[in-house]
Amino acid sequence: MAFLEIVKHPNEVLETPCDRVLDFDKKLTKLLNDMYETMLTADGVGLAAPQVGVSKQIAVVDADDKHGRIDLINPVILEARGEQIGPEGCLSFPDLFGEVKRADYVKVRAQNRRGKVFVMEARGFLARAIQHEIDHLHGVLFTSKVTRYYEPDELE
Repeated sequence: MAFLEIVKHPNEVLETPCDRVLDFDKKLTKLLNDMYETMLTADGVGLAAPQVGVSKQIAVVDADDKHGRIDLINPVILEARGEQIGPEGCLSFPDLFGEVKRADYVKVRAQNRRGKVFVMEARGFLARAIQHEIDHLHGVLFTSKVTRYYEPDELE
């Protein structure tokens, strides 16, 4: 596996809606594995393909012990309800954190690395991470949803 360079803001790829994935091949598997390794090395809980310069609807999330690694290809939020407000950061915005309102529950349809469609439900922090990564795939950055930025000493 290879560590990929994380694209930092400002960069056009971060604010451009991504193309659907049509080819479920070895290149996709390698990209997913490299993205996952990059995310872990960077101490993240999610990483979207545009954050490594690839404008495709691909994201990896690993935000809780129950679900472990989740590969999301061409994901769509089918249902969202409830509300949670909490801190978010982004690997493309080093050292920037803000308070963001998200749904507390999401139901998502996506494809796995082989193209098989699956539906999953998530709550709490996992739901937050999934929504953040899906936003990336539509060119939406968390900074557009921040209600207030945190000072560095607030998160220690």
